[in-house]
Amino acid sequence: MKLKTIILSLALSAMPMSAMADGVYTRQCDDKAKVEMASGWMASGAWRNGFEKAEPHESVNAIDFYEQYSKNKDQWNAMFRWLENTDLLAIPGGKHPIEGTTLVVSVEDSQNGPLEKRQSESHRKKIDFQYAVKGTERFGIIDHETSVPNCEYRPDVIHYDYDKSKARFYDSTPDKFFLFFPEDWHIAKINNDTDDQNIRVIVVKLDYVE
Repeated sequence: MKLKTIILSLALSAMPMSAMADGVYTRQCDDKAKVEMASGWMASGAWRNGFEKAEPHESVNAIDFYEQYSKNKDQWNAMFRWLENTDLLAIPGGKHPIEGTTLVVSVEDSQNGPLEKRQSESHRKKIDFQYAVKGTERFGIIDHETSVPNCEYRPDVIHYDYDKSKARFYDSTPDKFFLFFPEDWHIAKINNDTDDQNIRVIVVKLDYVE
């Protein structure tokens, strides 16, 4: 795919959702120049630090990615370096600290399940990096306007009652990674349309910097 096409695709994904469809699914931005700048930065791969295994999914908010990376480069660079230099299929499941940082990588051998058994969630102090390195994980992203928190933060996660008909669903495969910032209210590990629901997922919770 040519760079111009990639930039256009990413710019569309970072546009205010109201310009694309009814509902609000991520942080909004009406500054077109800022959207174009952040989308171009994400497409350029300036954030990679050698990581070549996957691309950001089209749902990733480019502005949030750019701003958070810029505020906390050492942490992001350490994560991407670890991901590139680690055999993500061979490493044992469980928790793995990234040396020299406070980051811990969760390697999860798991299964998808029915939507009704999966909770929606978001975080206020952490950013979810989610990368399915084996199998297909389905994510849901829920609409802000029709969703209501149904609990308090415990300690950094909150859940929602939401309108299923307004949710958007995306499949995560080993060529893409997802980033969920505080305004990306999401549901993980939903059954996909195949006969295989077994997955290996890499999860890292990066610090959200105000």
